[in-house]
Amino acid sequence: MVNEKGKPTRGVLRQKKSYQKSVHHRFFANSKLEPFVEHYWSVSWDLSNQDPYLAETLPYPSVHIVFQEGKTQVFGVTKNRFSVTLMGKGSVFGIKFRPGGFYPIFRNNLSLLTDKRIPISELFHEPLLEIEKEIFKTEEESKKVQIVEPWLESVLQKYDPMISFINTIIDQIKNDRKIQTVEQISKLFSINQRNLQRLFHKYVGVSPKWVVQRFRIQEVAERIEKDQTLPYAEIALELGYFDQSHFIKDFKNTIGLTPEEYLRSLI
Repeated sequence: MVNEKGKPTRGVLRQKKSYQKSVHHRFFANSKLEPFVEHYWSVSWDLSNQDPYLAETLPYPSVHIVFQEGKTQVFGVTKNRFSVTLMGKGSVFGIKFRPGGFYPIFRNNLSLLTDKRIPISELFHEPLLEIEKEIFKTEEESKKVQIVEPWLESVLQKYDPMISFINTIIDQIKNDRKIQTVEQISKLFSINQRNLQRLFHKYVGVSPKWVVQRFRIQEVAERIEKDQTLPYAEIALELGYFDQSHFIKDFKNTIGLTPEEYLRSLI
């Protein structure tokens, strides 16, 4: 178990502000669960003497179980940015599943969960309700992992090799900026486009095209935070957009702001 306290996480918007307002921890799963679970995470905050803070992320194509006292939920993939207002004092603890990693638990098309938050009582009943109580009895983040892993091991005993295949595809999309279309993915992995679409909707919950666009927009948001003088016309061409206006439109649809507006929000 490795704790990466405060390490910047891809997808967190306005990272510098976020890490000033809250404390982030991240732990990796044991070897049995690593094929299913990307990591565990926690966020705690104390804004008792401060104004509320709007925390926003661009989620990965992953399902999360988010433990919050009295209102633990399963979060399907969120197509748009995820926003939550932090106020007062509080904490949450989450399980981030690998793309496809939640399928062996849900055993149904993951697109049914997309853009939805479902109370754990509707899916798991007693086991996770008891785990929730135990998690919030301790303030030690590593103990929360120890509390939840036995349950995960009991429900994730059978590995599905399709999960590995999907993650290989998604890692390639994430790391290779030249991948801009579903057709490229289809050819690269020798899979029919229709079968590829069905595979993603079943195991991931979103289309491969959405995954490509999400990673590219995330990359640009990170680059804006690091380098405030980006040539947007050149970036649009790099990412395969027909022109700058199409890129700006997609960025705004995803982030909620144009690149220039997002840059100003960092100040």
